[in-house]
Amino acid sequence: MPTKGKHPQPDQGTDPFEEKLQRLKEAFNTGKTKMAKFRAEQLESLGQFLQDNSKQLHDALDGDLGKSAFESDMSEIILCQNEVDLALKNLQTWMKDESVSTNFLTKFSSAFIRKEPFGLVLIIAPWNYPLNLMIMPLVGAIAAGNCVVLKPSEMSKNTEKVLAELLPQYLDQSCFAVVLGGPEETGQLLKHKFDYIFFTGSPRVGKIVMAAAAKHLTPITLELGGKNPCYVDDNCDPQTVANRVAWFRYFNAGQTCVAPDYVLCSQEMQERLVPALQNAITRFYGD
Repeated sequence: MPTKGKHPQPDQGTDPFEEKLQRLKEAFNTGKTKMAKFRAEQLESLGQFLQDNSKQLHDALDGDLGKSAFESDMSEIILCQNEVDLALKNLQTWMKDESVSTNFLTKFSSAFIRKEPFGLVLIIAPWNYPLNLMIMPLVGAIAAGNCVVLKPSEMSKNTEKVLAELLPQYLDQSCFAVVLGGPEETGQLLKHKFDYIFFTGSPRVGKIVMAAAAKHLTPITLELGGKNPCYVDDNCDPQTVANRVAWFRYFNAGQTCVAPDYVLCSQEMQERLVPALQNAITRFYGD
């Protein structure tokens, strides 16, 4: 566990993750995570974690990002709970085999698609939505029947602490683990072979994660930041556009990967849009 805001440095020549990862792999090989009952139970427990610890999560998100309880609910907690509810509602359907048509060579056989979990999944979350972008992919990983290693952002220390101390109390600890650390520890973690990696963060770190995954031919999802244009057609109402752009540009203090970065429009629209944006920003946020 972190001490005085710092993460313990791994001892030279030792691997702090090897034993834990081996335990998770062995748990997956038992087949327990493939059972519908197990998946549903873990999803229900995850939802219970969100409900039981809303106060702690509000306080953590306020401490890390200055979020109000309303914004924490709207941008993080409620979205996570909705994802849990969606997975529970559709779990049986998602797990069913899909019948497919046969061809000439398989005419006298039956054909179907059966979905199998990858195995041991690593989820690395960023600091700007430290709960949302950890729990949302976790829901999918649980619903698909995987074991999971969760790596919260060390930059969101309060949320990291809540996830590390409380979340394991709700999930099967033989199948799910939270690991802590900064860039050095994450680099050591990425030396291990995972069956799938889900990373959200910057393109710079995304390249590092992708290179590590490539060494093991590990499939990976990269959700990276970038520059987002907003195209405004001449037929749009400038004040409606301005309201929407101003609201989402500053939502979460502007720290959203899909927030509009710049506007593309005609000269005529620009002359109408700039005053509308000034009006919207003043109304929303003051002079």
